[in-house]
Amino acid sequence: MPARAQSGCILDNCADRRPADDRGDRRHEVDRREDGPRGASRPGAFDYYVLSLSWSPGFCATGGDEKGRDQCRRGAALGFTVHGLWPQYDRGFPSDCRGQSNPPREALALTEGVYPDVGLARYEWRRHGTCSGLSPFEYFRAAKAARDAVTIPERLRDPHAGQSLSPAEVEHAFLDANPKLRPGEIAATCRGGILEEVRVCFAKDLAGFLLCPGVMRERCRSDTMDVPAVR
Repeated sequence: MPARAQSGCILDNCADRRPADDRGDRRHEVDRREDGPRGASRPGAFDYYVLSLSWSPGFCATGGDEKGRDQCRRGAALGFTVHGLWPQYDRGFPSDCRGQSNPPREALALTEGVYPDVGLARYEWRRHGTCSGLSPFEYFRAAKAARDAVTIPERLRDPHAGQSLSPAEVEHAFLDANPKLRPGEIAATCRGGILEEVRVCFAKDLAGFLLCPGVMRERCRSDTMDVPAVR
């Protein structure tokens, strides 16, 4: 089992980092492994996965309308949907690895009902999937398998019912619905006090969940979160 994560750098806008050592400011130097400019990480060389589940009403309420028009389209009535399946280092994450940058149409067909739109699936393949060491077909099947391994709590299945919940209440609802999931393996994130995502950590082989302190450091710090309904 991989060592526990030590960095909070799990977001799409983080650099591809893997600290050279633990001394002072060098903790956040850009990785220079092998021929190592940023983004040149070796496909398949990572420690675990993060499955990011986007709460669509929260994503759309915090500026997602322009980024995900299909996801935020009136009448789409989406609740939780896959944002991405992200290969992670114990510290930081790889991105934009070498390989097939454009997945074939047949592979993208596998993303229907998993990602909210094909444009996001294509982006996620380029940004994260190329670092998985999998083919586009294998990667999108893995994303679906990870999504299917997480049961959405009943109280969070209906995007038409707005709620006000603490981050712990959201996480505990997932823990109750998924008996094999433990505290420290899931984090609810927010923006502006609004639930945006739930992130679940998986072992690299997707055979089970995994403790990931770095992900927990990105959990929502608000006492309560607005869990908006679809608009």
